[in-house]
Amino acid sequence: MPITYTSNEQVEVYRFSIPVTIGIPLLALFLQSFLPLRFPLFRDYVDLPLLITIFFAMARRNPIAGLFTGAIIGLAQDMLGHNPIGIYGISKTVVGYGASSLGVKLDVENAGARLLVTLGFYLVHSAVHYTVGHGLVNMTQTWSWSHGILAGLANAILAVPLFFLLDKFKQRT
Repeated sequence: MPITYTSNEQVEVYRFSIPVTIGIPLLALFLQSFLPLRFPLFRDYVDLPLLITIFFAMARRNPIAGLFTGAIIGLAQDMLGHNPIGIYGISKTVVGYGASSLGVKLDVENAGARLLVTLGFYLVHSAVHYTVGHGLVNMTQTWSWSHGILAGLANAILAVPLFFLLDKFKQRT
């Protein structure tokens, strides 16, 4: 599954209805808050709001929209979590901007590209989260490459079928 470069004339830009734009991120935040109570490994390895941020940013292919999508989802996740407000907001803002910018340049509609992009952005998200938490907020955190790569792979493998499922909600502009 090759990752191919696309010209601006070939890029499909999608939009989503308002219920989808609001409902899917809220569902992801709800599941992220409550699934770890039943499945503790879910908390350590899966970040559904991050996957939704990546999907919407790559589909819209607008860096400003990706930036705001990441910021809103990240801040909502901060409000539901135990971290200081802004850590997930900053991390997901960077990922939203990057994913939408990359979506303009690459064909991100195939499974291989989605897997690699999600793995890469999971690692970017983790690095920004660690840097902001450790450097700005003075949180005590540990960094483990093996855990980061395993969690990134888990998210990437989950993202491929999830993104194909969410493709059904796309509307051409």
